[in-house]
Amino acid sequence: MPPVKELHYFNSLNRTRRFHPPRSRDQRDASFLDGMKTLSSLSYLDLENYGRLFEHKGSLVSGDISPAYSTVSDEIIQRVVNSFPNLKVIFLARDPVERAWSQLSMGIRLGMISPFDVTNADEVIRNLLNPGVLLRSHPSKIVARWKRYVRPDLFRVYFFDDLEENPAELRRSILLFLGADPNKPSGRLKVDDNQDAKRDKLRFTDKVRSRVAQFFEQELKACAAELGGPAKQWPARYGFSVLIFLWELADYFDIFFWCDWVA
Repeated sequence: MPPVKELHYFNSLNRTRRFHPPRSRDQRDASFLDGMKTLSSLSYLDLENYGRLFEHKGSLVSGDISPAYSTVSDEIIQRVVNSFPNLKVIFLARDPVERAWSQLSMGIRLGMISPFDVTNADEVIRNLLNPGVLLRSHPSKIVARWKRYVRPDLFRVYFFDDLEENPAELRRSILLFLGADPNKPSGRLKVDDNQDAKRDKLRFTDKVRSRVAQFFEQELKACAAELGGPAKQWPARYGFSVLIFLWELADYFDIFFWCDWVA
């Protein structure tokens, strides 16, 4: 993979503060970093030269892992897909409540969000409205936006639940989708290695967690209905019924059909 963990090229032209020094093991890494430096000096997206960054991989499978790409606009997605029509896209979906909690924790840890009273539900909700948190916490909308442009056979949704329960099988599934060999070792790290587990995270009280769940109620139900898989169990974690949501959708469909009949 590239010597930089997250390129952030499509969402910020790579002009992001680096929290870890980039890896540079050989000439391929050095050439990649030189190319990124050149691209970062431009005020526009240069997709042609972005693609050339990955020529250094030769016949190996390579890619760009940047979670922030979940926030880019339709216009950028369309341009990227038009430039790379065979691009394979992977989205790792997570329970919106847990995703927001993780984003808030990281934001405070990295100094991007000012510390606040996590026992105060109103303060927590206000911080959920931070664009950096809100835009990343609606998996159903993110998936729908990318699916509008990426061919179904080139797009896969995986789940954080599977990463927690069976990381080896998730790794195998992803590598098969990418056309890589799942039996090949992945460097020195173990499949279940998780450095984030050692870091301090926010602790929500049951009351605050309930308020956050209410904030994301419609999104939780949308994920269950549209993403399927483990997402079907997310609403029940917080006492919400998917059946009620599906009944509400049926009401909307009745309205659509009625409007069509009137027209």
